[in-house]
Amino acid sequence: MRVGAFVLAAQFPGQGQGEPLHRAVRTAEVAEEAGLDSVWLAEHHFVPYGVCPSAVTLAALLLGRSRRLRVGTAVSVLPSTHPVALGEQAALLHVASGGRFTLGVGRGGPWVDLEVFGSGLEAYESGFPEDLDLLRRWLTEPRVAAAGERHGFREVAVVPRPAEALDGDGTGPEVIVACTSPASVRLAAERGLPMLLGMHCGDEEKAEMVALWRRTALAEGHAREFVRTAGHVSAGVCQLADRTADAREALLKSMPGWLKQGLDAHVTVDGRERARRDPVAYTELLCDLHPVGTPGLAADRLAATSERTGITRFALLTEGSGDLAATEENLRRIGAEVLPRLGGDV
Repeated sequence: MRVGAFVLAAQFPGQGQGEPLHRAVRTAEVAEEAGLDSVWLAEHHFVPYGVCPSAVTLAALLLGRSRRLRVGTAVSVLPSTHPVALGEQAALLHVASGGRFTLGVGRGGPWVDLEVFGSGLEAYESGFPEDLDLLRRWLTEPRVAAAGERHGFREVAVVPRPAEALDGDGTGPEVIVACTSPASVRLAAERGLPMLLGMHCGDEEKAEMVALWRRTALAEGHAREFVRTAGHVSAGVCQLADRTADAREALLKSMPGWLKQGLDAHVTVDGRERARRDPVAYTELLCDLHPVGTPGLAADRLAATSERTGITRFALLTEGSGDLAATEENLRRIGAEVLPRLGGDV
């Protein structure tokens, strides 16, 4: 089991935009000091839900600030960028960091981002498979050409070629896919790519998605041992206190204001109606689903989720209080009081 920090760079009410970015950097620094495995960086555009617009750019900074920590994007929004441009950035980070970079990608949403970046609604609704396949080719092949519905160009050399420059095994950086539906689960499984599963999902739903991924991957001919040990990632929330009630109270005081401000700011590209979560109810749900409470409860919940779902990697949001000092204390307590309770599994 590997435990990392999930960084949204969330802008809480009353905060400027620099504060969450400083907190994001400190999260990575303290996570490495505390013995966590990794940090996972979210990407959002034009909303205070998260003020990091380029997960790969922030990843570059954090890779330079750390020596052991794995840094991943969770996720880079593929419809908002060209797959080759993202592939070049990922290759650069993979090689320069000595293989400590993981590229997580996803479809994002039907947001105004698609208008601003000129990719259009089609990129979100139907273009993701083509984009993903072109990205994967860029990360594994020496030369690439494209003749698809969305991308067409003559053959060019891949520079730097990540698989050749670092490890020579033809794999390049790890790629994971954010999955929120059976269709995206099948897409990832067919390509043998691990999944990133969201905070809103409970153990039962995640177990069903892992089971579907395994059935599909086996049907596609992927090796049984590979399928069994695929490193799926579960996103969640972690808030520690000496009493579970205090941990829940800390989140219920801060997260609803951030959720309302952040989620309400999303604008759809085509004016479609979207479901809106009640911020207090959603915070309570996250407290119920994830390791929010005493260190013992947190360790038990992580172990139980791993046993029920087969998931071995966790990306835990530790900034839910909105306070830098509290976030740092939360990370240190995870390292000192939760990881040892997980024993040899970590």
